[in-house]
Amino acid sequence: MMPYEPAAIEKRWQEAWEKAGVFTATRDASRPKYYVLEMFPYPSGRIHMGHVRNYTMGDVVARYKASAGFSVLHPMGWDAFGMPAENAAMERGGHPKDWTYGNIADMRGQMKPLGLSIDWSREFATCDVEYYGQQQAMFIDMMEKGLVYRKNAVVNWDPVDMTVLANEQVIDGKGWRSGAAVERRELTQWFFKISDYSGELLEALDGLKDWPEKVRLMQANWIGKSRGLQFAFSTVDAPEGFDRLEVYTTRPDTLLGASFAAISPDHPLARHLERHDPDVAAFVAECRKIGTSEEALEKAEKRGLDSGVRVRHPFDTAWELPVYIANFVLMEYGTGAIFGCPAHDQRDFEFATKYGLPIPPVFVPEGTEEAALSEAYVPLKSEPVRYVRGFAGDEVQTGATAVNLAIDFCESKGVGHGVTNYRLRDWGVSRQRYWGCPIPVIHCDTCGVVPEAKENLPIELPYDVTFDIPGNPLDRHPTWRDCTCPNCGAAAQRETDTMDTFVDSSWYYARFTAPHSDTPTNAEDAGYWMNVDQYIGGIEHAILHLLYSRFFARAMHKTGHLPASAIEPFNALFTQGMVTHETYATRSADGRPVWQMPEDVVKHESGATLKDGTPVEVGPIIKMSKSKKNVVDPMNIIATYGADTARWFVMSDSPPERDVEWTASGAEATAKYLGRVWALSERIAMMPEGTGAEDDDLLRAMHRAIEDVTHAIEGFAFNKAIAKLYEFTNTLLKAKAGKAAMAEAMRTLAQLMSPMVPHLAEEVWAMQGGAGLVAQAAWPKALPDMLLQDTVTLPIQINGKRRGEITVPADMAASEVEKLVLADDAVIKFLAGQPVKKMIVVPGRIVNVVI
Repeated sequence: MMPYEPAAIEKRWQEAWEKAGVFTATRDASRPKYYVLEMFPYPSGRIHMGHVRNYTMGDVVARYKASAGFSVLHPMGWDAFGMPAENAAMERGGHPKDWTYGNIADMRGQMKPLGLSIDWSREFATCDVEYYGQQQAMFIDMMEKGLVYRKNAVVNWDPVDMTVLANEQVIDGKGWRSGAAVERRELTQWFFKISDYSGELLEALDGLKDWPEKVRLMQANWIGKSRGLQFAFSTVDAPEGFDRLEVYTTRPDTLLGASFAAISPDHPLARHLERHDPDVAAFVAECRKIGTSEEALEKAEKRGLDSGVRVRHPFDTAWELPVYIANFVLMEYGTGAIFGCPAHDQRDFEFATKYGLPIPPVFVPEGTEEAALSEAYVPLKSEPVRYVRGFAGDEVQTGATAVNLAIDFCESKGVGHGVTNYRLRDWGVSRQRYWGCPIPVIHCDTCGVVPEAKENLPIELPYDVTFDIPGNPLDRHPTWRDCTCPNCGAAAQRETDTMDTFVDSSWYYARFTAPHSDTPTNAEDAGYWMNVDQYIGGIEHAILHLLYSRFFARAMHKTGHLPASAIEPFNALFTQGMVTHETYATRSADGRPVWQMPEDVVKHESGATLKDGTPVEVGPIIKMSKSKKNVVDPMNIIATYGADTARWFVMSDSPPERDVEWTASGAEATAKYLGRVWALSERIAMMPEGTGAEDDDLLRAMHRAIEDVTHAIEGFAFNKAIAKLYEFTNTLLKAKAGKAAMAEAMRTLAQLMSPMVPHLAEEVWAMQGGAGLVAQAAWPKALPDMLLQDTVTLPIQINGKRRGEITVPADMAASEVEKLVLADDAVIKFLAGQPVKKMIVVPGRIVNVVI
């Protein structure tokens, strides 16, 4: 018998698939289409086990759908622009382009041995001129449709990387890559008008039935629809031109509990005061060292400065409130001004306590009296409370009801009006860096800011740049920056900002339908392939990437690049779990942990050591991380066990939405099982012709396996599919059937295994005389008649413990089953004459006896 040698067979079958063009996606009107897409990777240079799991999931779906008769699109690309390439150029020398394309080549070389059913002819990187040139064309189209504009905005500024950071790139007030304290800075920025679609993006979430509920909720919270009151305080002692202070509040029912007003450091009033008051200037300068995200502001110490301005309460002109400049108020939300009700907002409570401001309660728990508060009382909006300073008098009502009453009351008194607001802000896409898609606009002294002429696209990044000086090299490149105005022909300058990399990843799914088209999309290809039927990726992209992609699909429809049917680009979304591993550490002389790689650790019954005997501390099971060194190199696994072992293991150990722990023992067990399948196939191939006593039983088990595995794959329960395949393999190993039935069952096992372990499946298929490639064979179908059971074995439980079993006709009446149970020798022996209180027969499942 030949040994199972994955290295030899996997390479051979990958070459066979490529030669036959098995995975080339083609439009075929005679077949239904299926588009499966995994979120494309950043080319860091190395794949990890998380990549293996993510792309194997997509591959299982793609292979299954192809076998089920679909025309499948399963592409691959690279999210290739961004700061890491520039940082590498600065740290190591070289050029971001060379670093990026070198990493892409390395990662492609690591991914291909996995045997993924990818149409590599559609591969592209977002830094390909062909790709970002079409992105520039779309930017110009979006300008023409009013979806792009330019304005001054306060941004997160990284003083080391010298670029704008998105809120999500600011961690604990520091730049995610540089670690520098982030500052607020006002810059002229380009924006996409995503806020125009706030209501539509929110309402459409209800139709995304095949998305995880958690993701839909996260998006809904991010969009943040709220109903509130917008009104104006009249000011006292304010500079000229600031006689009113506009405020938006979602809790107008607490207006009678106001004790102060507060404005953002970037509010026009604060900016005016800053120019005339050194104390204000110093305070707002400190405030601007905090990031602009709500999370950053929430974590920061709440600080304020009394502006000296007062405002009159709209319902009592004698009631004046101080106006503070506060570091926790966002200019981007509402009007950049709030009123504080410290009795019912913990942030306001802490602020009022710190600055000695009154804390008058507006409502109290039902059945209690007004009393001093040690912290803010913040009930749910649906919780009934008793209003002691409400607009409808002293009565019990919920916050939700009181808000509506307060809006109605204020409107009736001419104090403001009800407004629906959204948290979602317009998308600032300007980045002050080189390695990104150039923004295709020209700055002309005569014509102003104008789009580049489309015939001049693409605006290609210059290669001859250096990174020895901080900042954007495009600002220092006169032969690239200096140009002529496409309108008047006068001397002009290019925009040197490049686009946020989220733009690159917000439409790649559409480009895959026609990756070499001379327009962003091709109508026929987009019409055939869109939407993505199954999208797979991490939960960390649940908000921004998915939200931006949904906006971009709408923008592409408005600009004529996608059909109306594609404005929700992803029909189904699956968010996979992580691959985890134990951590291993030794200790340095000063007691700090020194992390160790798993391959350098030897496990013993008494613990773990390095190979030289140094004791090792075994730590918790966490996400694989380079910093903790608890990573397993997929290339080492493939070299040792083969790609099929890695693929099978990451699919088998837990539901795909949960984390999976990688263990060496698990990988070894998988490799042994696949070896047994190989050996079983060889044994069947050498059997003499003939029939056997259990042919029918085996074929019935085969059809049951077809039914169960198909159902599990359709339901994304890959671990359950694998459990059924283990079960069917054991049935085959024990079967007393003839060669014809065994070979048919073995071919079927190969087909059912092929989405998970395609190389071994091809080998078994060929060994058993299967025609052509199993990758191109039609998916087997279970015959209904073969799923019917003549008999069924029922476990017998007595007082909750299994005491025996009985085999009966599948359609036997419960009363007859009860008679046979009472006549069973094992039951009679256990009962020993005790009377039966109750007997419950669950048809086809179990018999419960209570004594």
